[in-house]
Amino acid sequence: MTRRLLLLLLPALLLVLGTTAQAQAAGYRYWSFWDRTGTHWTYATQGPATTRPDDGAVQGFRFAVSEDSANAEQPRLQAPDFAKICAGSPAVAGKKRVALVIDFGTDADAPAARTACATVAPDATTAAALATVAEPLRYNTAALLCAIAGYPEQGCADQVTAEKKTPAPHHGPSVGILAGATAVALLAAAAVWRSRRRPHD
Repeated sequence: MTRRLLLLLLPALLLVLGTTAQAQAAGYRYWSFWDRTGTHWTYATQGPATTRPDDGAVQGFRFAVSEDSANAEQPRLQAPDFAKICAGSPAVAGKKRVALVIDFGTDADAPAARTACATVAPDATTAAALATVAEPLRYNTAALLCAIAGYPEQGCADQVTAEKKTPAPHHGPSVGILAGATAVALLAAAAVWRSRRRPHD
């Protein structure tokens, strides 16, 4: 019987540990940079200051909390069309056009996503293209892009814990609390049962 109770305890304890580990996970709030490859977004392998897009390229920026490039949030505009974005910017001889998608994050705490068409020199970088349509830009001393169009006003790739980026539930206890209470109750039950059974063991 004691063994069965311990087996019942194991999932609850694992749930508590898993919840604790998740709560301690940290990410960074920053502008991620994306290339439009075919029909999907691909995390850029170079920064905007060194990338030199071709004429007709579509590139995106997304401000969000991410732990690393593997789980970075993509721009929410899933089907950007170069011809549509640059429809109001006719081709200019000796220049190239780059379509940009700028997603400031969630609608609750940031401006809505927008698109822009940059007309720049043939050898211009993405950073130079961005500067023509979304000033002011802000960089840190390591040349990391911190703000687009002045957003955010402060900070640069600040570390954010899971508690800060995940809203707490408004009603009822959390899963971790319930799991902890379950574990304590099962432990108590096991101790009581064991003490009652001991004279007969």
